[in-house]
Amino acid sequence: MTRQRSEFLATFRTAFLTGRTGTVTLALATSVVTLSVTIMGCAPSGRTGSKGEVVEIETIETIPVADQAQKNAKAVAIDEEAAKAKKTVDAATAAADLAIAEAGKTIDAKAEAAPAEDKQPMAKKTQPMKEEPAVGAGPVLPRERVVLSERVALGDPSLTAGVPGSGLITLEQIDQWLADPKNAVELEPVLPLGLSQGAAQIDRAGLAKNPLTRAKIELGRQLYFDPRLSVDSTVSCASCHSPAEGYSANTKTGVGIRGQLGGRNSPVSFNRILSGPQFWDGRADSLEAQAVGPLQNPIEMGFTHEGVVKRLGEMPVYKKQFETIFGELSIDRVGQAIAAFERALVTAPSPYDHNEQLQSFAALDADDIAEDPDLAAKYAATKAAVEAQPMSEEAKRGREIFFSEKGNCTACHVGANLADENYHNIGIGMDKPEPDVGRFAVTKDPADTGAFKTPTIRNVALSGPYMHDGSVATLEEVVEWYDKGGHPNPHLSAKIRPLKLSAQEKADLVEFMKACTGPTPTVETSRLPAGD
Repeated sequence: MTRQRSEFLATFRTAFLTGRTGTVTLALATSVVTLSVTIMGCAPSGRTGSKGEVVEIETIETIPVADQAQKNAKAVAIDEEAAKAKKTVDAATAAADLAIAEAGKTIDAKAEAAPAEDKQPMAKKTQPMKEEPAVGAGPVLPRERVVLSERVALGDPSLTAGVPGSGLITLEQIDQWLADPKNAVELEPVLPLGLSQGAAQIDRAGLAKNPLTRAKIELGRQLYFDPRLSVDSTVSCASCHSPAEGYSANTKTGVGIRGQLGGRNSPVSFNRILSGPQFWDGRADSLEAQAVGPLQNPIEMGFTHEGVVKRLGEMPVYKKQFETIFGELSIDRVGQAIAAFERALVTAPSPYDHNEQLQSFAALDADDIAEDPDLAAKYAATKAAVEAQPMSEEAKRGREIFFSEKGNCTACHVGANLADENYHNIGIGMDKPEPDVGRFAVTKDPADTGAFKTPTIRNVALSGPYMHDGSVATLEEVVEWYDKGGHPNPHLSAKIRPLKLSAQEKADLVEFMKACTGPTPTVETSRLPAGD
């Protein structure tokens, strides 16, 4: 560590004295941190730079201030300039020492639990902190605030384990939690096997506006399970999206305050990081908007946004968290916290995912695998995973049907999450006198009449009953519906047609869907903030 610190400072001094760029990487514990420091107003005169110039990660860039008035050539002036330069170097060295120390504090010992490929260098961003000079004083060297980010595997139980301790969360406990620098580090999410195929599908726009941190996820967890967000303190988000019921509810429709029944089935709240618009009809343009919608729905939680904010503000533990994490307590911040928690909920690899991974080795010769130690280790791990979570022969046959023209399932159920994120009319409820118009209510496009968002096949065995109205009780009934070609109506999707599957093919298809079931993260559900 001493040698690396010396290299860092040597690089820093070289950059300062010559105007060149340098890079240094520090190995701290089991992780690697790459730091860059932008020094403004301390380079030798004669090198110019643009104000506000963007400095890339992993570089140490020196940007001089504009040339000052021509200096007196007398020796005394030269001595003064040299003294100033030395003072600046000393100040910058102290800043570098501080940056290194702070970086070391943010290394999370729990990173050992993450897969080796996820232990990447912590990315770094620097943000100048403005400092006003004292009256009559000379220029002040800007201090740099080093902000680290960390790659983290979604599904890591530490993200959803709650504030350490038991019972209600106290103000003292939350102060200690928020004081830990690692809980403010911005997280770069890494998807688990299977979902990782959809990395490009991650809602990057949502993450850019609402970056993940451990503190934010934890605040969202508390809000998600807290019934005090409803007007009579009886209903929480988890009431209709419970981990015990596949992050849905095993009722035809959601059940709100005073036992009121909603009009639609409760969609699952996992794997939402791969989704943009929310709800069956896509009326919420973001996960944040979805999170606060039910709060003021008179059938669901029956409160007002103003009422929710006021109630949370009266609870010191919540108030402290919002002020520390966001700088304010507002309904938008409530939505951001809940959305952060929901983005951390993902499905772990299923028997289907492990089987697909094993199939990728099928084209390789056994001797070639054995000769490559890394490949051999990966093959052994994959084979062990398949043995631990086997896929039945019926499920394997069902897979062939699912991904073929015969089954026609991939007309809608495609991608890493096995859902196309689009809206289709499959005929459900269209035989009613006044059918639910679905997506049409949002777009006013007649072609969207009776169209609803494609649900994921992942963990579908846990989230029945099915369809937007909960009218189909079992997966067997779901297959029967598609096999007959849905219910004819003027807006029926062109993708829906009779399948004419045999009884065995139908059973195999159901087994495949069951094989798409993977664990979800262990989540603390009962530990909530103290307060009325």
